[in-house]
Amino acid sequence: MDPRFQPIVYNYLKKKNLNGKYSSFTIAGAAIGVTAIKFKKWHKTFWENIDASIKLHKIKKLIVINHRDCGAAKIISGKKNFSKIQETKVHKNSFRKIKKIFKKKYPKLSIDLIIISLNKKVEKYK
Repeated sequence: MDPRFQPIVYNYLKKKNLNGKYSSFTIAGAAIGVTAIKFKKWHKTFWENIDASIKLHKIKKLIVINHRDCGAAKIISGKKNFSKIQETKVHKNSFRKIKKIFKKKYPKLSIDLIIISLNKKVEKYK
């Protein structure tokens, strides 16, 4: 959702040779917005959208892209002084939660979990 990251995400997916091969859904906070109780009202929309995309487009892989300097991560932390270490913990927690849900709902779907920085650094998580 953050306009600073739109070209970075686009170029990342282009380098992966995925242009024209993916359905895109953007929600504030990415995995954080889909898993945090604070944003619970958003969850239903995401799950209905992903269900439709999987059925309509035969999706076999989910790529979750969170980003650094994330406002949703700051909101979840509730801390005035928010470090990169604290932000990483919020991202990892959201990744752990979303991966668990997807494994239960869609056991055959593979999932990539990524954090992208403004300097275009890509961090992959398992």
